[in-house]
Amino acid sequence: MDTRSPAHVGIIMDGNGRWAQSRGQSRPQGHLEGLKAAKRIVKAASDRGIPYLTLYTFSTENWKRDVEEVSFIMALVRRYLRAELDFYRENGIRIRHAGDPSRLPQDIAEELQRACEDTRDFKGTQVVLALNYGGRDEIVRAANRALAGAPFADGGARFTEALIRSCLDNPDVPDPDLIIRTAGEFRISNFLLWEAAYAEYYISDKFWPDFSDGDLETALDRYAARDRRYGGLRGGKGPAA
Repeated sequence: MDTRSPAHVGIIMDGNGRWAQSRGQSRPQGHLEGLKAAKRIVKAASDRGIPYLTLYTFSTENWKRDVEEVSFIMALVRRYLRAELDFYRENGIRIRHAGDPSRLPQDIAEELQRACEDTRDFKGTQVVLALNYGGRDEIVRAANRALAGAPFADGGARFTEALIRSCLDNPDVPDPDLIIRTAGEFRISNFLLWEAAYAEYYISDKFWPDFSDGDLETALDRYAARDRRYGGLRGGKGPAA
């Protein structure tokens, strides 16, 4: 793969509610349009041969929103997971999950698991749905997995980067090369805190429902023009795996 093309793109899909409000529509309508944009960008990423795409779908903090809005978002997720198997199959898209499934409604957790299992052997773009996801929460859960599996009490094991990484939600997925955030916001918002240590960022002023294939292409072009030094000198290689 061309080293100027990212192997892993993460997207903070921001601005659904503001998109709707700017048009005198309800926030749920914005989330519906945001879902359409997500499918459009998944297809665009697949067509461009991007191996991994992580979509920040619902954060651990989003439960603080209005109950009706949260319920609508969950219903959209349920509908998407259930209805899009033919789309996944036609494009060879594998669905994966990042986040804690334990707080999700049981039917959605089951639909998510089913989508992951049904697409496990697909060879195209791997789409990671960050659902009930928070970067801090992932690190805490990873640390607890490490503690459960290593004999720390007798001095035999110690925390290392490799150990923590092996306990993350998707340890075999490479770190994101490029993170895109829409709606003009300059915040990480608890997204892939461990994995994004050396990611490049691209901020789009567009609300997520308006983000197009052309906008994705622009972000990829901007990424290709950057010199990634990973704390080293110009033209340096990436961090050791």
